[in-house]
Order: sequence, then C-alpha cells, then structure tokens
Amino acid sequence: MASTRAGSRPHLPNSPFNASRRTPDAEPIPVGAQLCHDRHGLGRVIALDGAASVIVDFGNGERRRVSIDSPRIERL
Repeated sequence: MASTRAGSRPHLPNSPFNASRRTPDAEPIPVGAQLCHDRHGLGRVIALDGAASVIVDFGNGERRRVSIDSPRIERL
C-alpha cells in the first residue's frame, strides 16, 4: 500500500470546490437594491463589504453577509 504525503495534493483549477476562491465576475450590487435569498427570503442591501460581498438586512434585525456571486441570491 502506497502512502501519500499530506502536502502533495494536485491542483485542479476546474474543481467546484475552488468556486469560493475565484474573483467575482458578477456586477456590483448597489446599496438599497432588493435581493431574494433561497433560505432567508427578501432583503435589502444596506452596505458593501469589499468587492465580493454585501451586507443584507432581511428584517427583524437579521443581517447577513452575502457573496455577490452566490447562487442562492437573485437580484430583484
């Protein structure tokens, strides 16, 4: 049985696990825009968090950081 070294994993650029490490290709979402999230429902963008994410207020004091290129959000 051959043993593998812990640091010798191959780099796979097309791996679906690399999706979170990619630079966002999506257009920026302005403050005040409405979003629909699969899990949290309707929300409004209240702040930008860098170039890759926004802070969304989903009501009842629930604020979440959401990635701009997340497949769970839909811009309304």
